[in-house]
Amino acid sequence: MSSIDCTRLAPLVRGLCVGVSQQSRVVISGSIGKAVSSQVLTVELGSALKEDRLDEEAAALVLQEAYAAWEFEMAPSGAEAITQKATVEKYPACIVIHIKDNPEVVFWIDRDLDTVRKRAEQEDISVLEERIPQNDGLSDPRSNAKSRGEVVKNKIALVTGGAQGFGEEIARALAVSGALVFIADLNLDGAEKLAARINAAEKRTAALAVAVNVADEASVEGMFRRVVETAGGLDLCISNAGVLKAASLLEQDLGSFKFVTDVNYTGFFLISKYAGRLLRLQYRTAPSWKTDIIQINSKSGLEGSNKNGAYAGGKFGGLGLTESFALELVEYNIKVNAICPGNFFDGPLWSDPEKGLFVQYLRAGKVPGARTIEDVKTFYESKVPMKRGCTGPDVMRAIYYIVEQEYETGQAVPVTGGQVMLH
Repeated sequence: MSSIDCTRLAPLVRGLCVGVSQQSRVVISGSIGKAVSSQVLTVELGSALKEDRLDEEAAALVLQEAYAAWEFEMAPSGAEAITQKATVEKYPACIVIHIKDNPEVVFWIDRDLDTVRKRAEQEDISVLEERIPQNDGLSDPRSNAKSRGEVVKNKIALVTGGAQGFGEEIARALAVSGALVFIADLNLDGAEKLAARINAAEKRTAALAVAVNVADEASVEGMFRRVVETAGGLDLCISNAGVLKAASLLEQDLGSFKFVTDVNYTGFFLISKYAGRLLRLQYRTAPSWKTDIIQINSKSGLEGSNKNGAYAGGKFGGLGLTESFALELVEYNIKVNAICPGNFFDGPLWSDPEKGLFVQYLRAGKVPGARTIEDVKTFYESKVPMKRGCTGPDVMRAIYYIVEQEYETGQAVPVTGGQVMLH
């Protein structure tokens, strides 16, 4: 019998840990040499095999039943039960799984990547403890809005196209807010350098680089496998990678059109497909834990763009995918939404001194009377009611809103400074 694929098992384990604690967790595979005590959750998953394949629903049920038994055994008794149970919850930090003739699989669990790596290295099986917030009876339970940024603290996030532009802004902000961020990009060197700068600034492992070509299915599948192997699962997937090749309908070649469409439209489909599969696995053992897929779309997804049809068409299509995926994945408590930013004038697409759109438009004489790059920028800023381009913080506010908002899915949130208004 072939060995069990741990990349399918890890999200189920992570979901179990998240579901019982309602706290984000990092889960890594490892080994254990010391004798297993009652502090370790030991699970026999042989009954969840169907034709030598792990049945995810059956495995989820076995895991949940095993945890319930472990929780009962670990529960305090006597006077301790009176004084401790009301204030502290305990959770396993090590789970050992046996599946018939397969080698045992060991998972280590903790709140963040650095801590769980240290726990696994030291084989520290001591249980995780969480203090239970005490309700004084005065606060309204409906008034539970979190401060901005707290909604992603300790969560695991993935940002495609994360090495530059909006993606870099998003990755940096998520790390500052306490998330563990996978920076996924075709430019792996750029992603690695950005991750190193973020980790130095945050003084922890806050960011990790991973290579991906979002238009290639095998590459996307491999990216999600890497995420699972490293952290056990995911809470927030931001599909940001995109390209632009503006050209007239009458002049653009099919190759350029397909290139833009493959990245902006097909890429979002592939990201959502494999993110959805991963998040569904977690849902099996954490049915009340909401997760998010967010597409960074564009104001060009809300209105046509002159001589930029490939880009606008892909973005329009992305909103159709967003609504359709939202209807399907809501069954698994996965929210799917889109953010439609206005022009990021300070990003490389517009401001690159050699290839940026400001330079291109100046050379092409697209803006009448413009003599400098600043003239071109002023012209485009004047088209925005708020007289400036969109920024990273503008987009982050929308991301935090979407993650916190539990009662919305399938939406396109405009962040355009009033340039595009919904009806």
